[in-house]
Amino acid sequence: MNYDVFNGDADGIIALLQLQLANPTSTVKITGVKRDIALLQQVVEKTNAQGKSIDDSVIRVLDLSMEKNKDALNTLLADGGNITYIDHHRAGDVPEHVNLQAHIDLDANTCTALIVDKLLAGKFHYWAICAAFGDNLIAKATTLAKLAGLNDNECKHLETLGTLINYNGYGSHIDDLHFHPARLYELLLAYSSPFDAIKEGDSPYYILQKLYNQDHSKAVNTKAFYDTERLTAFELPDETWARRISGVFGNELANINPNKAHAIFTINTDNTYTVSLRAPLVNKQGAGDICSQFATGGGRAAAAGVNALPKEKIKDFLAAVEVYYG
Repeated sequence: MNYDVFNGDADGIIALLQLQLANPTSTVKITGVKRDIALLQQVVEKTNAQGKSIDDSVIRVLDLSMEKNKDALNTLLADGGNITYIDHHRAGDVPEHVNLQAHIDLDANTCTALIVDKLLAGKFHYWAICAAFGDNLIAKATTLAKLAGLNDNECKHLETLGTLINYNGYGSHIDDLHFHPARLYELLLAYSSPFDAIKEGDSPYYILQKLYNQDHSKAVNTKAFYDTERLTAFELPDETWARRISGVFGNELANINPNKAHAIFTINTDNTYTVSLRAPLVNKQGAGDICSQFATGGGRAAAAGVNALPKEKIKDFLAAVEVYYG
């Protein structure tokens, strides 16, 4: 039995989309909400529960921090699994193993779908550009789009679709999402080009666009509770719309004011906070390092988060951001 283990955001979904379009393969799909990143353990649990050997199984892991999946990775390698790992997040020490093919690039201006794009020699380049837009690599994606000969209107469509796919991945639980990420992937697999999805009136593009606009209209009326020359922070309520919009709202704020860091605090049911942090676009470093100082925190240089920040740690978090970018 073969497995695809992928992040439920635009980058993870579109990375897998490109691989499957290039070489259709029957696999078990394992994914979740964007912040559910320790997914490789589910392969270990499934094989143990079924009493089956992982020996000779092919496992592809996409857009998930190797650092957060290290124990499961080592277990599967030891059991004979053949693993291709493609990612751009913090990796820690990459194991040297004959059964591991690791394609890790920590450049702040790349994403997993762009790494896949290189591996496939640009076979589904428009999808890769769409993913880069979704991962808020706006300048990089725009440059690639222009080099590919796309006009401004086509660029905008790819940016919108990427943003919408990314938006669908945010939530505390699968029930918060409009589409289960595996289902959204299946729907998008019908389109060899993102422009085909944009042309079709009943595609996920238009369904998500309507729902996104509803959530976004609520977020833009929120006032910042903390605002300095280095950082602006917003607090969103414990509501499903807030959990869905938090990440893309943070991206939007970062693009509007690229000289500052931005943090979105969303209240959880246990009175902790989910935090989305965006580094200043002029200095896309440090977000992952800052968030990793706190339990349940992590991410990459340009964008990171904390899943459950206690209320009494908010001042410490704000201070850590101020110190880093001071």
